[in-house]
Amino acid sequence: MTVCDLQVRVARKVAEAIDIATFELVSVDGRPLPAFSAGSHVDVHLPNGLTRQYSLCNDPTEAHRYLIGVLRDPGSRGGSQTLHDAVTEGDVLHISTPKNHFPLAHEASHSVLVAGGIGVTPILCMAERLAVTGASLEMHYCTRSPERTAFRERIASASFSGTVQFHFDDGDAGQKLDLARLLSTMKPGVHLYVCGPKGFMDWLLDAARAAGWPAEQLHYEFFGAEVVKSDDDASFEVKLASSGKVVVVGKDQTVVQALAAAGIEVAVSCEQGVCGTCLTRVLEGEPEHKDMYLTPEEQAANDQFTPCCSRSKSPLLVLDL
Repeated sequence: MTVCDLQVRVARKVAEAIDIATFELVSVDGRPLPAFSAGSHVDVHLPNGLTRQYSLCNDPTEAHRYLIGVLRDPGSRGGSQTLHDAVTEGDVLHISTPKNHFPLAHEASHSVLVAGGIGVTPILCMAERLAVTGASLEMHYCTRSPERTAFRERIASASFSGTVQFHFDDGDAGQKLDLARLLSTMKPGVHLYVCGPKGFMDWLLDAARAAGWPAEQLHYEFFGAEVVKSDDDASFEVKLASSGKVVVVGKDQTVVQALAAAGIEVAVSCEQGVCGTCLTRVLEGEPEHKDMYLTPEEQAANDQFTPCCSRSKSPLLVLDL
């Protein structure tokens, strides 16, 4: 687990839509909270011992609070359900300081923001920030139904509401997301941002790449992923550069688990390869990347990997530990 940096109190808990609640977090001592930028998230250390990442969806100029939106996920491993069922107003939580792996490209001539479900949390914050700066934008918000669409009133009253299109799975065909039309806007200076369920993001990003969108104009952040195990997973060794110690990673172990069994702790958070907390430099060997955090170009460099889920293609990895 990462070190807890901030102690916050749940000032308000509000049902925003079916299975979606927001939590307003304030400092327990009344001091201003650390600044953040649109696209930032915090690690929330939950009462049941789990750590999960949630995007901040309030105005970054607000120093008195953080706002997170949480979907009760039926496939939850205990994170979202704990927040919905066990955390109430007045409770104290430990969180990290804000981190931003999903920043805005302020040099963009036009920004296309696409949210799938609860992925609206960073996207909405981005849209509001772009509107404040007078930047050109459009926002597409895809959900299952109007009843499951959070922040509808907030969006309706926003200065950029005229640029927002809602797309409901249970609506008529005419209002569904026209992906071909959306991706036809690609030209230099236009940047595409997407956040939502993994399947939704894979669908959109694969189509964007196939349509010729360059990597530097695609921005995304995954908050959950299924770590794919393979029958081909084999044991391998990792060597610690600082001490020369060699640790065997078993077929059914992660690198983090093998190191922990040898008394070597690596800071982890999501354990799914999406948050980057455990990112470790690789000095020798070829990793087998299974994360959703590094870009394809960063993975191809093979100079870093996520030991919470990634493995090795070579018999030995030398790590900067």
